Amino acid sequence: MLYAICDCDNCFVSCERVFRPDLEGRPVVVLSNNDGCIVARSREAKALGVKMGMPHYQMRRSFGDKVVALSSNYELYSDMTARVMSLVRKEVTEFYRYSVDEAFCVLSSMTAEAAKTWGEKMSSYILRATGMPVSIGIAPTKTLAKIAVHFAKTYPGYHGSCVITDSNREKALSLTPVGEIWGIGRHLRPRLERSGIVTALDFASKPEEWIRNGCNITVERTWRELNGQDRIPDEEDAPKKSILNSRSFREMVTDLPTLRTYIANFASSCARKLRSQNSVAGTVGVFISTNRFNPELPQYNGSSETTLLTPTDSAIDIVDCSLSVLDRIYRPGYQYKRAGVVMLGIRGHDGIQPDLFEYSPERAEKMHNLDKTIDLINRLYGRDTIVTLAQVYQQSDSSEKGMQFDRIMRHDLRSANPTTRWSDIIRLR
Repeated sequence: MLYAICDCDNCFVSCERVFRPDLEGRPVVVLSNNDGCIVARSREAKALGVKMGMPHYQMRRSFGDKVVALSSNYELYSDMTARVMSLVRKEVTEFYRYSVDEAFCVLSSMTAEAAKTWGEKMSSYILRATGMPVSIGIAPTKTLAKIAVHFAKTYPGYHGSCVITDSNREKALSLTPVGEIWGIGRHLRPRLERSGIVTALDFASKPEEWIRNGCNITVERTWRELNGQDRIPDEEDAPKKSILNSRSFREMVTDLPTLRTYIANFASSCARKLRSQNSVAGTVGVFISTNRFNPELPQYNGSSETTLLTPTDSAIDIVDCSLSVLDRIYRPGYQYKRAGVVMLGIRGHDGIQPDLFEYSPERAEKMHNLDKTIDLINRLYGRDTIVTLAQVYQQSDSSEKGMQFDRIMRHDLRSANPTTRWSDIIRLR
């Protein structure tokens, strides 16, 4: 049996280039929330010397206009990667999403030669269908597959697909620094290097007794994976046990009405995530805080939570509950910089114990149908096409390009969303 990992190359930058062909071959970076620092780089930007995590202002000072900077556009990235993953899922019998841009597949009946051909065709097909470059690493274990996908990304001669087998395993490991091994990371690298372990082959060649005496069970599992023993279990997408939505504001907030609008948007987003994983929440928490990096200002951190009588995923109910909690913890006279909403006590719909006195099956069905309809409309016409009244910012311009939720953050360099918003659809001359 072989594992394949499908990984989008320079994912955020690649998503931007699908609709901006003028960015091909140019150094491009994507910035974090509020356009703070660099979270993604093109190969050209890496070659130029742009570092991951570098502040935007520092990059501008060092490289000027040589690098194209874009605000993060997670709505676009989520939709584009979902399209890629849907194509992969159709081609395999077992599929496990590992991250936003990576997924593991099981190639149970393929030889190494057949898997190599499949990987090349799959990479080419996804590029034609979505415009997204994808590399595929194939090996007998997931850890070796992660190493294989690195070679597929790095060397064009692999044509988007690299296979590691017993015949080339040692060579591949000898070319892989120990700090780049999945499951080892840079935090363990110094200790291993002090023991003379520089490459993945050095680590894999250590005797089992040495590994057991000096390493924890996770590192031992990685060692076995490098030696061709399948030890990492397959994991289906699991519902989150908690959901948090929080942001730092572009400007200080002092008044309660503005805070209520922000909290309503956070709460509505949490409710949408609950519905996306078919879950309900039993507890709603809210927190607000001032800017701890400015000690000259009065400091206050407020937080509280409330337990719902009947767990729910209703946007209206969760927004109302969140605003009630906010009213309890708000204190006037402070300049607030950050706030958030958290969902706890998450569970499936089965086994819910409704409140004996307040629960109404008719109302619950009505709220369910309402949320279902709103989700459909927002999916077709763009996020926040329909929102609760509490989510509407005062003096909001409906013709403004950004949606309600995006007003919280700075995103002056954000691209359009042609795959999810009718207003941004591409027009051909």
